[in-house]
Amino acid sequence: MTDLNIREIAIIGGGTAGWMAAAGLSILLKDPTVRIRLIESDEIGTVGVGEATIPHIRYFNQLVGLKEEEYLRRTNATFKLGIEFVNWGQIGDRYFHPFSPFGVNMDGIHFHHFWLRHIQKPGAAPIDDYNLQVLASKLNKFTHPQPNVRSSPLATIEYAYQFDASLYGKYMREVAEGRGVQRIEGKIVEVKQRPEDGFVQSVTLESGEEIAAELFIDCTGFRGLLIEQTLKSGYDDWSNYLPVDRAVAQACELAGPLTPFTRATAHESGWQWRIPLQNRLGNGHVYCSEYISDDEACAKLQSGLDGEPISEPRFLRFKTGIRKKPWNKNVVSLGLASGFLEPLESTSIHLIQTAIARLMTNFPDKCFNEKDIDYYNERTLAEFKQVRDFLILHYCATQRDDTPFWNYVRTMELPETLRQRIDIYLENGRLYRHDNELFGEHSWFAVFEGQNLRPKRYHPVVNHIPDQMLDQRMAEIRRAMNKCLEQFEDHDQYLKKRCQMA
Repeated sequence: MTDLNIREIAIIGGGTAGWMAAAGLSILLKDPTVRIRLIESDEIGTVGVGEATIPHIRYFNQLVGLKEEEYLRRTNATFKLGIEFVNWGQIGDRYFHPFSPFGVNMDGIHFHHFWLRHIQKPGAAPIDDYNLQVLASKLNKFTHPQPNVRSSPLATIEYAYQFDASLYGKYMREVAEGRGVQRIEGKIVEVKQRPEDGFVQSVTLESGEEIAAELFIDCTGFRGLLIEQTLKSGYDDWSNYLPVDRAVAQACELAGPLTPFTRATAHESGWQWRIPLQNRLGNGHVYCSEYISDDEACAKLQSGLDGEPISEPRFLRFKTGIRKKPWNKNVVSLGLASGFLEPLESTSIHLIQTAIARLMTNFPDKCFNEKDIDYYNERTLAEFKQVRDFLILHYCATQRDDTPFWNYVRTMELPETLRQRIDIYLENGRLYRHDNELFGEHSWFAVFEGQNLRPKRYHPVVNHIPDQMLDQRMAEIRRAMNKCLEQFEDHDQYLKKRCQMA
């Protein structure tokens, strides 16, 4: 009987994407007859500025066997409860997008409908008072979730990390090599394809060594050595929706307490990230080159640093979009090689993680069933579009008209999928989650409310509750939040204790 199982896998490119793929596949395949080799060159740098994540990273860390205390120490990580947005709706506005839901859903209706009715009364509490993680973030406090405390906000705590992506990549390399992945140093100078079907057959290094494989994972960043330069997969350009196309990053010294959240501050032609790590602050200005020069963008970044710079400015260029075929023939692209969505909601590493999971679900044999490949590409495109729409919302849901950049994004044509969501919400406050998409109802609500888009009405069922009962319920929720807040500790001290446990 012919053996159709894939035995040779070559990962082209290292960095976060390459070594996450190597670590994940080495564990998930669990077959000693499968050889996984990763080819990378020390001469070719990696982007490696993505330092903020979302909660799903914890599940990948568990999959590859990382202990949190050791992980925190090895990557200079801090805890993250969400993102603070500054100047997005109007200049001077501030709001949080937390990882946990607001309040408690009641009678099968999302909590925000009850709050939308309650806020119409004079003296009603703001939405922040109904989210434990927002309250904790404002006080620079953190604690782990307590799943055994049922029916308590302490059981619903969700958190992620802010960490050094280059150190994380090195950590993943150790994990992968410890499970038999072979690293090959070298620069690829030639890609050979099978003449009969165009499948990638092998890559040749400068040394003359030829590496053959049956499945190739392209982690070569924006250039897409295999997926684009070789297979010409094409690219869907979404820069008309997300026009920022450059970034300048620079680290600075720590200043003040380590905040358990990332900050995104809107500027005249883009926005600036602030990510606290144990040993430094990561900073970057994401901007649209049509409205601001590189020198001006760098000066804007440096004027907003909290501490003295400790690195040189590093410039990046990108184009928002996705490969038309993230999986083409026997090549699967991951990370920047597959597409790019700007770092506004810290989704880059998550999209690598879900792509690895999707690949394992549809893992091929040597026949490379085209229906499986089509399904993989369809689901990848759907996921990218859902995240894309959520990112666009931050730009179009603004009242800013102070610069040409904000005038463009405020009035630009929107994808129909996003326009429908906005129209439904502005009419009656309804929010939907499709296909278990990444960002749920509370995330959409956080941006809508945070950027001053409030609906005309709310769910009519909410009107069936007497005023006194609604007031009582809302007060009870606030009391529960404040009581749970007593369980939180100073983030700096909590972090030090966890690192010492390593």
